[in-house]
Amino acid sequence: MSGEQVLVVARELCPDRAAWHGLRTAGLPAFLEVIARDGRFAPRDVMEQDPTQKQIIPYLVLRDGDRYFLMRRTRAGADRRLHDRWSIGVGGHLNPGDDGLLGGLRREWREELDADFEPAFEPIALLNDDTTDVGAVHLGVVFFADARGRPVTVRENDKLSGFFAGAAEVATVADDLETWSRLVFEAIEPKAAEGVS
Repeated sequence: MSGEQVLVVARELCPDRAAWHGLRTAGLPAFLEVIARDGRFAPRDVMEQDPTQKQIIPYLVLRDGDRYFLMRRTRAGADRRLHDRWSIGVGGHLNPGDDGLLGGLRREWREELDADFEPAFEPIALLNDDTTDVGAVHLGVVFFADARGRPVTVRENDKLSGFFAGAAEVATVADDLETWSRLVFEAIEPKAAEGVS
């Protein structure tokens, strides 16, 4: 982490000071303007310990019609906490040179996924989870995109596997979804997520 600069916005500038949990659509357009106007870069190692700042993370949920691009982390990754965890989101920190939120999302798309196209990215909600130390210093901007039948694979297939899956199939691994993915899935697929403990 040493030396990495990441985009942050002061918590006090977030909708309701980020005192909410899960997905939120209210205030999304205005907050996108706040990110562009008031976001600043700061050292990641410092920001990881500062809940007065929110590190902004573009978080892409890729679909193909009604199916989700579902990824599973293998045991080859460095962070043991993520081994065998599932995700329906692709995202990462914004760095200098990314050219804003969309530029960072496009970089993540190229780095994480292998596809011969770039879809239209549509911002749909804000995502917040202050229940963990990690969540307390991050805020997601959730985007949807549709593959429209075009093939997509993961780039680092030693660390990840990925495929398109219906909501019922995602529900079978919901207990093992990473926190943000689970929050997104439960918000947009409440019926499929019913009965998941």
